[in-house]
Formats: sequence, structure tokens, C-alpha cells
Amino acid sequence: MVRSPWKIFGIWLLVVVALVGVVAPFIWIVGVSLKYQIQILMAQFPFDPTWFNYQEVLFGKSSEFLLNARNSLIVALISTACVLVVGTLAAYSLSWRRWSPLFSSVFLAWTLIFNIIPPITLVGPWFLIFRELGLYNTLFGLTLTHIVINLPMTIWLMMTAFGNIPRELEQAAIIDGCRRTTAFRRVLLPLTTPGLIASGLLAFVFSWSEFGIALNLTATETMTIPVAIANYAGQYEIRHGEMAAASVLSAVPAIILMFVGQKFIVRGLTAGAVK
Repeated sequence: MVRSPWKIFGIWLLVVVALVGVVAPFIWIVGVSLKYQIQILMAQFPFDPTWFNYQEVLFGKSSEFLLNARNSLIVALISTACVLVVGTLAAYSLSWRRWSPLFSSVFLAWTLIFNIIPPITLVGPWFLIFRELGLYNTLFGLTLTHIVINLPMTIWLMMTAFGNIPRELEQAAIIDGCRRTTAFRRVLLPLTTPGLIASGLLAFVFSWSEFGIALNLTATETMTIPVAIANYAGQYEIRHGEMAAASVLSAVPAIILMFVGQKFIVRGLTAGAVK
């Protein structure tokens, strides 16, 4: 089927418009981060770029951005590791072991429903529970919430990854003398690498950028980067330049991870689509 030139032009036009819609806001934020406050308020363009805002964010006496970045990194790494371990084992069990169809259906339906529920609706109960347990304003409590939020997505992605592996591989490994756990670790798990990487990257990015729960369950010493960025908008002043600089810095890890693992994310999300 030969496409008409107008159809090709329309497709490329939509791609360009979508690309501009995604890239333009980030470019604008980068531009704001390179201006002094007076230049921002006067909407000065062109302008002489400055690194003043980045210096204030990273090395300013009143800035705690590095502490906030450390908090976000700890929460994101630990929650991602726990999600991958629990989600992988749960997906393997549901995909390959003999469970009651009713139990599997109810469990998967519940994970899907829980994934649809807006996380902000759970903040109230979590706040009351954590306050009673002494987990309010702790990185441990925040990590638990991120595990709960990202686990359903990981289970579904890993079930797709395990579903694409022939069952004969495990049976052959067992016949050759491997125990079931050894077959899982040495034969099956390496074959799910794209799904593991996709699930891990998505869980990390979602945890790194989560705002609503962290806003309500953390204070100054446990504040994560998204909450810290919002705090640049005070009651009487909005520090636009520092807010933009912090936003650019916070986006760097996610951008690097997405570029590095892009092919694995696409492969993990589309696994089994042809089937």
C-alpha cells in the first residue's frame, strides 16, 4: 500500500507538533534557569546566560538540594529493588505455578484496581497509620508507600515477561539436575532481563518524581526533590530561577536512565503484543 504524500506530510506534522509540545517546555525551563530573577520578571530576551541559580541550588547556604537528592535516591533505589524482587517472584508464581484460577483472577484484578486508584486518596490513611507507628517523616515509611504504588505495574510487566518463556526450558533444566530454584535463577531470570530493566526503570522514575505522597508524609529532613522544588514558591516570593535550575537538575538522572534503557523499556512494554 502506497501512502500519499499528503498523508506522509500529515504524519510528520503530527510528530513534529508532539515533539515540540514535549521538548519546548523543558527548553523554556532551561532558559529560565540561566537568567537572573530580574531578567525573568522583565521577560528579557535575548539575555546573557548565568550559572548563578545552579550555584545557589547546589552550594547555597540555605539550600538543601543535595540532601533532598540523597533522600530521593535512597527511596527510589530501595523501593525499586524491593519492587523488583517481590514483583518478579509474584509474577513467576502466578505465571508458572499451579494456583486456583479464582485466586489468580481475584489477585490480579485487585492489583489492577489498586493501580487505578489515585495514590493521593491513600495519603490520609497512611498518614494516620504512620503517625501511630512512628513512621511519619521517615524515609522508611515513604519507601513503603512507593513499593505499594509500583508493585502492581511490576507484577503485570513481569508476568508478560515470564509468559513469553517456553515452559520446556524449566523442565529441561530440572531433568538435567537443576533444582527448581536453580532453574529459576540461572535459566529463567536471565531471559526476563528486558522486563526487569523496563520495570526497574519505570519504578525508579515514578518513585523519583512522586510528589503528592512525599508532600504529606515528609518534613524538612526527609523531604524529596519534588517537594523541595515546590518550596521555592513561597508565600511572598517565587524564586523562579532556582526552581527552574532545581527542576533541570532533578530531570538529569531520569533522562539518562531513559536514554540508556529506552530499547529495554519498549521491548518490555511490548513483549507478547504479537501473540
